Amino acid sequence: MTTANPTTTDDRQARFAGSGAIRAGHGFDVERLAEWMAAHVAGFAGPLSVEQFNGGQSNPTYRLVTPTQSYVLRRKPPGQLLKGAHAVEREYRVIDALGAVGFPVAKAYGLCEDADVIGTAFYIMDMVEGRIFWDSTLPGLDPVARAAHFDAMNAAIANLHGFDPDAIGLGDYGRPGNYFARQIARWSGQYADDNAAGRLDDMDALAAWLPAHIPPGDASTVVHGDFRADNMIWHPTEPRILAVLDWELSTLGHPLGDFTYHLMMYHLPPHIIGGFKGADLAALGIPSQDEYVAAYCARTGRTGIDNLNFYLAFNMFRFAAIIHGIKGRLARGTAASPEAANLVQVLPELAAIARATAGL
Repeated sequence: MTTANPTTTDDRQARFAGSGAIRAGHGFDVERLAEWMAAHVAGFAGPLSVEQFNGGQSNPTYRLVTPTQSYVLRRKPPGQLLKGAHAVEREYRVIDALGAVGFPVAKAYGLCEDADVIGTAFYIMDMVEGRIFWDSTLPGLDPVARAAHFDAMNAAIANLHGFDPDAIGLGDYGRPGNYFARQIARWSGQYADDNAAGRLDDMDALAAWLPAHIPPGDASTVVHGDFRADNMIWHPTEPRILAVLDWELSTLGHPLGDFTYHLMMYHLPPHIIGGFKGADLAALGIPSQDEYVAAYCARTGRTGIDNLNFYLAFNMFRFAAIIHGIKGRLARGTAASPEAANLVQVLPELAAIARATAGL
């Protein structure tokens, strides 16, 4: 079994945080972008300089700097793309709608679907300054502060799932109903169709098992799809989320699917998306899984979560399918981040954990 080497918080931050020179193949005409921003972004004033963020597995992300303000640009990557992937138009729509009702997101400034401007569709949002915790145990905090930060994350995802999609203009943001059946079909299909990335027995077993074990009942809310600590910008000193980032997997879906993706942190080791399996949660001030689930249920009017192992196995399979797609892009030369090769190393281990969680 191939695994990635465990990494420290500093290692991960060095690879993901910050910005620098634009990577080969990801450049564009900065003057053309500045002209577009002058016409479409209120308050924009050049000159404009551009750097590329180190992170961003799917959609290349850039820091745009002017004398008075900084912005963030997210774009579709150049090259051959899988159908339905890299929908930056959807990201823009959801952050624009949620920002209007007070959910913590970066302010959306403009969307450009004209590929002639920089080569692919893109959108511009505010550059939010604050803390990012690259390690899901939130290092540097004392236990009391850490508990407050976990409670803030719990409250944020419960708040997201409380919005009526129709009331905030997102009633057609996805197809309501049959979320798990549709998601399993989508990710199974993308996994099976990406010949460049190869196959795994554990993934094949899960693709066959999951459709036959979907729990009864249905619900439909706005879901983030990748809700975890390192996709948030925090206030510099308070347990307060200033902006939830990376909405590329958002849709209308089952809130329990979204929440249990977030819950994977309790079941994965540190070298797989910063899980904390095996950590001394009580000493750290991190609530137990039962306590965290109970807090979410209290906030959303639930009595508990049945069939928890299905939801966890589903989310591990889904995330493994995403990594499988990154592996395929790496093989085709279109991966957006230098971290892609390191992330792909954990695919066999993650698929094996998912299969074991399902009891197969």
